[in-house]
Amino acid sequence: MKKYVCLLLGLLWASISFATPPKHLTLILDWYLNPDHAPIAVAEQKGYFKQQGLDVHVIAPANPNDGPKMVAAGKADITITYLAGLIQFVENGLPLIRVGTLFSTNLNAMAVLKNGPIKTIKDLKGKTIGTSASSVDQAMVGAMLAHNGLSIKDVKMVSVQYNLVQALLAHRVDAISGIMRNIEPVEMRLAGQPARLFLPQNNGVPDSASELWVVNSKNVNAPWVKKFLTAIQQGTKYLKAHPESTWRAFAKNHPELNNKFNHEAWLGTYHYFADNPFVYNPASYNHFAKFMQQQKLIKTIPPIKDYAVGEAK
Repeated sequence: MKKYVCLLLGLLWASISFATPPKHLTLILDWYLNPDHAPIAVAEQKGYFKQQGLDVHVIAPANPNDGPKMVAAGKADITITYLAGLIQFVENGLPLIRVGTLFSTNLNAMAVLKNGPIKTIKDLKGKTIGTSASSVDQAMVGAMLAHNGLSIKDVKMVSVQYNLVQALLAHRVDAISGIMRNIEPVEMRLAGQPARLFLPQNNGVPDSASELWVVNSKNVNAPWVKKFLTAIQQGTKYLKAHPESTWRAFAKNHPELNNKFNHEAWLGTYHYFADNPFVYNPASYNHFAKFMQQQKLIKTIPPIKDYAVGEAK
């Protein structure tokens, strides 16, 4: 009996000694931590990353473009970026590729004050539009105006950088573009100035996945990619089934974000997350790439295999 006990203890020790250590990953967000990153937070809360053998270190960048550049340089493993930005980065030679989807629809929007005089995009003639100075944002504004019989010459475009909501509420501009419809409208409503939104996909801009999971091309087949996305998918499923309890856990873990704004943004965002991050629509990607070429955002349309992989639908 003693021999069998010793043998059992030996096998147990061997299994512990030779257990695979967790894979350490560095994830660069697209901006500071906020409800747009809820599946990451829930995957951490519920231990889904750990179940997949992953130890994920999350970093908020100083600039939204830092993530793709760091991943391309091999200084980080995975990041979040927009489809338009990804295509531009790839055209410029960065070794990046989409492996998953965070938001499967475009959440960008143009906003005006709901109680103001602008009821339609046509009412923007002669008005001032505040933007973040992004070339993609300005191209979307131009396409939305053209779809409604106007042109850039019919409005005044001014860069307000990241002070979009403040500029609109202070009446320095008549409209703002480049906001996220699940975030800034909440801020405006809580400030007592609700927003009227105009969506790009309803005004001449092809709909597309809003935010994507992107890795260095050399890691496209790395086993940890599937494990990471599986944990995100589990986090998303649990989040959608338990939006309030996951918020409470998030607020407890991040007390600096525990306020009414983030609570309402959390509850207004979770239903936009992709149920299956592996799935993507190649036709939609190509359609958006053609739009970018028409808007002179890119010179050539890269083959989709150069910047996206996954379960095509």
